[in-house]
Amino acid sequence: MIEGVIFKKLVTHTDERGFFREIIRHTDDFFAAGFGQWSHSLMYAGVTKAWHIHKTQIDWWYIVCGVLKTALHDARKGSPTYGKTMAFFMGDHQPATAVMIPPGVAHGCKCIQGPAHLLYITSQIYNPDEEGRIPHDDPAIGYDWLKGPDIQ
Repeated sequence: MIEGVIFKKLVTHTDERGFFREIIRHTDDFFAAGFGQWSHSLMYAGVTKAWHIHKTQIDWWYIVCGVLKTALHDARKGSPTYGKTMAFFMGDHQPATAVMIPPGVAHGCKCIQGPAHLLYITSQIYNPDEEGRIPHDDPAIGYDWLKGPDIQ
């Protein structure tokens, strides 16, 4: 785990018609920083988007369909988990969750099964000065986006 990253397990109500799933309420502690912008990203299988980082903005991610392998890297020098990287799957056939990504935590994803639809809320509206990029193959992070699953 990375300090400050929060996963919210989502409750799904299923019946013969389909399902209903509530993702975020403005009263959730999970969503305390509040709303700036809501966006939708479509990714095709094999596409990787990495690394993004924000100075002060919080992101909340939810995958509607498809499967993303998401990786987070703590770039906050004062954090107890500074330099740690974690990876996890979101989307179809995964536990229904939303994730909160704090400022200073680099994030990226690879579409494993697509197309994948990522809905994300940010605590601020888009500001190019807030948005940072780190090369996908940055040696300081050392994450291999091209690596496939282990052979069993």
